[in-house]
Formats: sequence, structure tokens, C-alpha cells
Amino acid sequence: MGDDGSALLTGPDVGPLLTAAVRHARGELVSWQLEHVDQAPEQSTTATYLATVQWSHGQRTELLGVSARSGELQATDANAEIFADGSRRVAVWLYPNDPDLPGLARAAFPDRMAEVLNSGHLFPRPITGEQLSLAMIGYRPRRRAVVKVVVESQVFYVKILRERLFNDVFAKHALLLEAGLPSPQVAMTTDDHLLVTRELPGRSLARALFDPGDPCRAEDLIGLLDAMPPAVAELDRRPPWPDAVAHYGRLVVAPMPEAASEVQWLVGHIEQGLAGYPPGNEPTHGDFHEGQVRVEGGKVVGILDVDTIGPGRRADDLACLIGHLSTIQRMNRAQEQKVRDILARWVPVFDTRVDPVELRLRAAAVVLSLATGPYRSQETDWREQTASMVRAATALVRQVA
Repeated sequence: MGDDGSALLTGPDVGPLLTAAVRHARGELVSWQLEHVDQAPEQSTTATYLATVQWSHGQRTELLGVSARSGELQATDANAEIFADGSRRVAVWLYPNDPDLPGLARAAFPDRMAEVLNSGHLFPRPITGEQLSLAMIGYRPRRRAVVKVVVESQVFYVKILRERLFNDVFAKHALLLEAGLPSPQVAMTTDDHLLVTRELPGRSLARALFDPGDPCRAEDLIGLLDAMPPAVAELDRRPPWPDAVAHYGRLVVAPMPEAASEVQWLVGHIEQGLAGYPPGNEPTHGDFHEGQVRVEGGKVVGILDVDTIGPGRRADDLACLIGHLSTIQRMNRAQEQKVRDILARWVPVFDTRVDPVELRLRAAAVVLSLATGPYRSQETDWREQTASMVRAATALVRQVA
């Protein structure tokens, strides 16, 4: 079994490594805490740390990233600083100089982001960094990032992508737009793999869920997915969540071994229950959940994050939505009741479109994948959140087991 570096990067022994990396950058490490963990068991681990650093010009909070591998370092690791810890070599970087996301260094600062937008001639006259605001919407170290940019009344979303994925993502946006789907319009692209899109109308379903009345109809969501062009089914296949259910099970159990027996039961039932279903050749979104849908006036008006489209089964898309709705955290009692009510009315509609047994098993697999999130993000109550999600997955499987 390969040592993926998780013990080193999540324990106190990483401290001297961080100290050496900060000194190499001509600073002094004052304090640090683990902020995010991405682990591929027995293969690799990437972690980020919130660090207080004393520089010559004063003290600042920085984000440090470290990647360790069980085997040889990858080519892009050379874009970071390489340090040795005993017999192991690790890649260390200071945000925003992510070794796999070269465009992040420009997207993270207002002045440089203004230069990017000016190069695309998006405004009648050049803008300055003082005229825009930046908000990091999401950052998965060495994978992708999304930045929201507001310039006066205009809103853009900037996807920071890996080089090998950029052309594919751009082509998928173009495919859906050409087919007339309400997906984001690409405003411009850059050589360092930034994809700038314009904001869609409406409001995120994730927020509209809690407004009075229904945010949209279940039939509208099915209709949106079924409107995807046949060409989507000819794209490369992206493995659906259930294909990796054993992998996600290992990720859940690694920091929480007390969940092993329940997770093993889940994985076994999901794999056995879905074994007879073919991969499917319907055009699918691939990561369909409430954060990806825009609604207005009780209707669906937009769909986001089309990077994952490809052939699959409609049950996977609908199961992804059910899985996400089943695991929303930190709701008050009224919000919990609203989501339960929506699920109680939407799921029977989904059951008329896809196999009900398949739908629940696939939803349980999605929930298990989401159960890795609280630990990855180092939530203070990650154990309680993880246990709650495992219970939610079990409840879905027991409906059909």
C-alpha cells in the first residue's frame, strides 16, 4: 500500500516543512492551521493551511498549499517549490501561485483582473481594479477555482481551469449555447486558461428553495435536462458518482473508522443493486444540483457548470439533486420542513421518469460522496456532519433494500 502523505500533511509533523517553505520565501511562520484536505487514498494528498506569516513589511495571513504523493512527483509539481521531508519530496506553494492553475495569480487580484477584462474589450472604456470587486466562490487546490467579479452593474464569473481541461470545457459551453439551452455565455478566454462568463438571469435554486411558494416544478427540471442536445451523448463519458462509491467510502472511513461497518454495508448494497443497469446514453449534466439551477417567477431560467456534460443515465442527474437536497447543512426548523416538503413532492415525479430503485441507490451514492466534504473542508463539527450524511445515505438504501 502506498503512503499517500495524509498522515504527514494532517499531523503536527508538517509544521517544520511549512516553516522551511516560508523561510525560503523570506518570511517567518508565526502560526498555522489545517484548512482543507484532498486525499486519494494510497496515491496522493493535497492540503492547504491558513498561516500567519511575518514578512519584512509586516504580518499577513497566507494560504499555503502542500502536495505529497506515494510515487513520483508529477510534471506540474515543478511549478511549485520542492522540499524534502526525510525520503519524501513534496510540492509547496503560496496562494495564489497554484502549480496547476496558472491563471489564478491574475484572477485573485483586482488590478490584474481589471487588466484581464480590459484585454477582452468588455467595456466601452478601460476599467481599474478600484472599479471591481472580487469574491472567491470556490477553490479546490490544484483542480479549479471560480471567482465572482462585479463591475458596476455587471457580474461575471471567472473559471480558473487546468490546461488539459480548458478546451474541453470551452467546447461544452459552446455546444449548449448553440442548442439554445439557458447556459452561461462566454464573454472571453485567456491563454492562461481563464474562462469568463456572464451572469445568468434569475436566482439560484439553492436560495430560492427557502422563498415562499415553489421555486419551480419538478417537471421543469426534468424538461431542462431532457432539452440537452443529442450531441452531448457523443462526448467523452464521465464516470457517474456510483462508479466511485467504494472510493468515497474509503475517504469517509479513513478519518472516521468507527463508520466502517455502516459504510461497507452501504457500498455493498449500492454496488450490488446497480450492477444490472447499463451505463446509459442519454445526454446528462453530470453534476446536477440546486446550486447549478437558476429560477425566476417559478420557472427554470438557467443552468450552470456545464463542464461535466456527457452520456449517462437521467437517473444520475435526478439522484444528484436528491442527494444534495438531502444533505443541506445548518438549516433552521422551517427550512428543514420546506426541503422535506419539496422532496416529498418532487421525488414521486422523478419516479415517473426513471426507475425508483435506481434513483434511490444512485442518490445514496451521491450522499456518500458528499459525506467526504466536511472533513476535507475541516469543519469544526465534521464528525457529526459526516455521520448525519452516512445516515441519510442509509435511509435512502433502506427504502429499496
